[in-house]
Amino acid sequence: MDREAILALLPHRPPFLFVDRVVEAEPGVRIVVEHDVREDAFWVPAHFPGSPVMPGVLITEVMAQAAALLWLGDNTERAGKPVFLVGLDKLRFRQPVRPPCTLRVQVDLVSERRPLLTLSANATVGDVRVANGQLLATLGA
Repeated sequence: MDREAILALLPHRPPFLFVDRVVEAEPGVRIVVEHDVREDAFWVPAHFPGSPVMPGVLITEVMAQAAALLWLGDNTERAGKPVFLVGLDKLRFRQPVRPPCTLRVQVDLVSERRPLLTLSANATVGDVRVANGQLLATLGA
């Protein structure tokens, strides 16, 4: 899935669109996305000047946007609708994420009890796990 397809599904827009690519997708089951953590990102000058670290909340946002694509991607009637993150469980940040790098996030559907989804998310940089946990999300109106 390229940038245009991502923009067609997600309501997010730059500078708050954090999914650059979908590299794998099994609709309704799992998705793998990438975000290019750039040295010119808006948060770099302010989040630990001189030694920037990607804020955990932005790593979580990449996970949430991947979860939204997982749910929206297999149903065009849902395209453009917001998917709200309503809970986090056992989310852990294991290593700092520093630019430049590529953050890869895999999200797997654990259960769907409408209107709620439970998802497992894992984030890596290279072969290093940097964050993981469970997300709870729901489709907005």
